[in-house]
Amino acid sequence: MPRHGLVPNRTFKADAHPNPHVDRKELERELRDAFDADADVVTVVARQARDLSESDQFVTDFGAELTVGDVVENLADAPDDYSLAERWNWWLGALDLSHGGYARFSVRPDIDTTS
Repeated sequence: MPRHGLVPNRTFKADAHPNPHVDRKELERELRDAFDADADVVTVVARQARDLSESDQFVTDFGAELTVGDVVENLADAPDDYSLAERWNWWLGALDLSHGGYARFSVRPDIDTTS
């Protein structure tokens, strides 16, 4: 038995998604192609999307894993004059209003260097 009578938890978060549906590099390529955004902003949005995917919140709320296609499609629905960071925050705002708990995945407005 482990010290202090504690039994180790064998389920680690990293094990929960050995192959997450949101591949960060693929999403970065798709975001650059679809939105012609600054590389730094693309990196930040893709990182946040990956974090969202790994959190299980999306799958819990919608019954399906988040995919690269989901992200690009939903960001494309944002107003045309929005930058990539604004599109991401716009979508997360809608998710937060409808289900709660998504604001933590938003990006700081000052990350958007294209405005």
